[in-house]
Amino acid sequence: MKKKRVNRISEEVKRVVSELLQKGIKDPRINSMTSVTRVEVTNDLSYANIYVSVLGNEKAKEDTLEGLKSAKGFIRREIGNRIDLRHAPEPIFKLDESIEHSLYISKLIEKVKKEDHQKRGDRDGKSIEEIDE
Repeated sequence: MKKKRVNRISEEVKRVVSELLQKGIKDPRINSMTSVTRVEVTNDLSYANIYVSVLGNEKAKEDTLEGLKSAKGFIRREIGNRIDLRHAPEPIFKLDESIEHSLYISKLIEKVKKEDHQKRGDRDGKSIEEIDE
């Protein structure tokens, strides 16, 4: 199947699931701060890997994944109703921790910058940004 069509369908599935997370699913286990980061539909359109990001602790993440797995049938039916496909792809939910990883890396970079600034000291009253320029 054409990659362009698969990408379009992936984006449509992402839009539908995002709407369902905001308005359609009433499961209390699903954290209100859950967002769909990306969707990858297989070439044969039988499966949709849906990556979600959950803001909260590990328990909130686990509960949200359990809630989404239990709502899998409802989500698949809604995908089928809203997108004109012969067969709706089966949703497979996966936790996307790339945002948390990015925040962790950013904190490490800031820590190293701060330590470097303290080691070098304040050079003639100039900040590190002014020295780098």
